[in-house]
Amino acid sequence: MTDLDKTIEQILVLTAAHFKVSLAELKPDDDFFQKLGLDSLQALDLLSRLEDHFGIELPDSEVQDVSNFKALGERIHFRL
Repeated sequence: MTDLDKTIEQILVLTAAHFKVSLAELKPDDDFFQKLGLDSLQALDLLSRLEDHFGIELPDSEVQDVSNFKALGERIHFRL
């Protein structure tokens, strides 16, 4: 498992716990807006929690077009 895979896995675990869904339901290529029925405010809340967890800050411009866990993991991993 690569470091990027570990980052994505952590995102999936944190997301599952936060939104109270089964980890088995979430896949890296899932669109989190569709899969979890998130609105933009919930997505910002998730992003804030992930930034806190990883100790990073993601500029809005870097995550503006991101809607799946894998792409989000790549952006976070780049900042670690």
